[in-house]
Amino acid sequence: MQATSTVDAAAPASSQSPTPTIRRRVLAMVYEAFLLLAVEMLAVLLYLLLTGNRQEPAYQHGLKAFLFVVTAAYFIWCWVDSGHTLAMKTWRIKLVQPGHARLPWRTAVVRFLLAWGWVAPALLVCGALGLHAKGQIAIALLVGVAAWALTAFLDKDRQFLHDRLAGTRLVSLPKRTRN
Repeated sequence: MQATSTVDAAAPASSQSPTPTIRRRVLAMVYEAFLLLAVEMLAVLLYLLLTGNRQEPAYQHGLKAFLFVVTAAYFIWCWVDSGHTLAMKTWRIKLVQPGHARLPWRTAVVRFLLAWGWVAPALLVCGALGLHAKGQIAIALLVGVAAWALTAFLDKDRQFLHDRLAGTRLVSLPKRTRN
């Protein structure tokens, strides 16, 4: 009985919380990139130790798949466990799904896959056009990221497209008061 009241009490509060500014969300993503880099460096070290630093193509593809799984585990676990990653917590941003006290696993997985919209289209364009130079890839990624970020301006709640499609939203958390 108490769990139901927790869900009901959490739903109105999170649906009425303000959406963080796009600037704040982008700054949180930049901070997140640095944190994710550290997580992935540890994952690469572990993978190289486990595979004996083998360099055959199968092992190189295995590393990419392993990094994808590590990245997915990092984000999905954080979103389901507390509603935010360390960067989101620092910037007082929480991921919620209206009507739920905690983000369901399935929703977190869907959101993670949809969030690849930030970079996947640009990478597909690079592959289709045969772009291999670092500068060309960087430009394609910048255009893709900017285009995805602009989707927030098309949404009435200023949510990014992947949040709208996943049924989630980012909300601002209040500043902590010191006692």
